[in-house]
Amino acid sequence: MPKFITLLGILLLVCLSPLAQAERLRIVSDDWAPYIYQENGQPKGLHFEVANEVFKRLNIDVDWVFMPWKRCLAMIEQGQVDGILGLFKLPAREAFILYPDEPLSQVQFVLFQARARPHSVNTLQDLKGLTVGTSPGYNYSSAFNTARYFRREPGPTHAANLGKLALGRVDLVVTDLNAGRYLLRRLNLEQQIEPLPLMIGNEPQYLGLARKQGHERLAQAFAQALRQFKREPAYAAIVARYAKTHLTFPDTVEQHEDSTR
Repeated sequence: MPKFITLLGILLLVCLSPLAQAERLRIVSDDWAPYIYQENGQPKGLHFEVANEVFKRLNIDVDWVFMPWKRCLAMIEQGQVDGILGLFKLPAREAFILYPDEPLSQVQFVLFQARARPHSVNTLQDLKGLTVGTSPGYNYSSAFNTARYFRREPGPTHAANLGKLALGRVDLVVTDLNAGRYLLRRLNLEQQIEPLPLMIGNEPQYLGLARKQGHERLAQAFAQALRQFKREPAYAAIVARYAKTHLTFPDTVEQHEDSTR
């Protein structure tokens, strides 16, 4: 079996090579630290480092472009870009997005509250009458997305949402657990804001590729190279480096071991 996987990877790379030589990919995302973000004008983050290494192994050059998430989704749907980094696999998106069958990592959406204004939230129904800060274009979970008993207040950035929470302009904010913790440290709000235990959504995140000629082969090659990279110490070192800041990345290494995705 290992020999077969290696041979398959070689064949995919051979098939991919004409595409790699002829095309420079344009991939979009928003600032969502610690997964992907900009620092001094340069892209950083767990997902960025992993995806960038995989593309290097495939001999593909990439231009990384940052813009609001809603615009990212619109541009890939219209075929104006080649890919989008860090999104969920949803049936409605599969008409215009190809997904490699190996995820980048697992995301855990939770609620954050101001310690000075605590709320007893054990189920989604406990959000009744509250205002929750959200991010435009984000998909949290079907139950959260369709609930009508609380108010959503979109914010321009994740940092802005947490700032409004600290000032009492919203009751709660929903975001990924690691993203929220990372921003709280950068904004010096760790003593003012805390996460709640209720899990809103827990989904794998993927690279998405626009449905263009050659991208089906690229999706296969990316998944194969990503699976291989996850077996190597270099991948574990990237995860460990971000985990040093007290972040947790569930089902990154483990998910690969338990699944053939």
